[in-house]
Parts: sequence; structure tokens; C-alpha cells
Amino acid sequence: MWKRLLVGVVLSGALVSILYVLYPSRTILEIAGAQTGRAIWCAEMAEDEEFVLSFVHSVNRRPVYDTLRAAGDHLIIVKSRFDAFGAGMPETSTQDGKLAVGPDGWLEWTVNRPVPEVVVRVGRVANHSLRVKGRETALADLAEPGTPLALRVRAASVFGIWKGKCIW
Repeated sequence: MWKRLLVGVVLSGALVSILYVLYPSRTILEIAGAQTGRAIWCAEMAEDEEFVLSFVHSVNRRPVYDTLRAAGDHLIIVKSRFDAFGAGMPETSTQDGKLAVGPDGWLEWTVNRPVPEVVVRVGRVANHSLRVKGRETALADLAEPGTPLALRVRAASVFGIWKGKCIW
């Protein structure tokens, strides 16, 4: 009788462990080829955790910092910070967002816009980089300049995180 009970406990524990490893219960930020869909980088994210996509503006050659947030199965574009106006940059508050001057003198465009993903074409001189969990990753280290990359959040299993290129 004890042997059967012990076997049952061991098998139940093994089943729970397998489900824990294989069930997609974790949220990750994933970078994938926008055309191929193949994941090339990921990081485990907590709900409402923010990260920053930075680049050099193509016209005025000044830095721009876009803050995004992982929210369920989508991203939220929170705000952009920049220190100079340029083509395509907001110049005033509108129904789409609020423009304000931060305490450090930088301009902040707050939008809080939900999106399923953000596609970025790796720049040749834009120097795109991603800051997640205190780590900086240059997008040019992940893909050739000109390559479109999709940033998105999705559910992943512990096994998927282990086999992927996830940072913790």
C-alpha cells in the first residue's frame, strides 16, 4: 500500500513539474523578425514592467527615448522623451497626447497608446537600442541594418524561456 501511495505521489509530482515547465504561464518581451516571425531575443517581463527603446533621430541627430510597457498580451507606448524638435516629432499637445517639459528640461510626449506590437527597422545610423532590466542591447547586434524587427509581448513556458535567448 505504501509503495502505491509513494508511486502516486512521485507520479503526481512529476506531472505537476512537467506542466509547470511546459505551460505558457510567463510573460516575455520578444524581438522577432517582422517578416519571418522567428524569435531572436527575449526577456521575461512582469505585468506593467517598462522598458526603453532609444535611437538617434534621423533629421536632427538628437537622442529619443521611447518608454513602453508590457500589459497582458500587448504593449503600451507610454511616452517619448527628446531634447529637440525634428521631423515627425510632436510640437504641441493634441488629442493623441500631451507634450510637457520635464524637470530636466527634456520634452515629454505622453500618449499611453496600446498596440499589439512595435516594428522597428534596424537603423544604419539610428543606433537603436533596448534597455530592459538595466541591460542595454543594440538592435544592430541582433540583426543587420535595414532588417524590420517586431517587439511584442506573449505568453511563454519556462522551457520556452530556457531554450530561447531570454535574459532574466
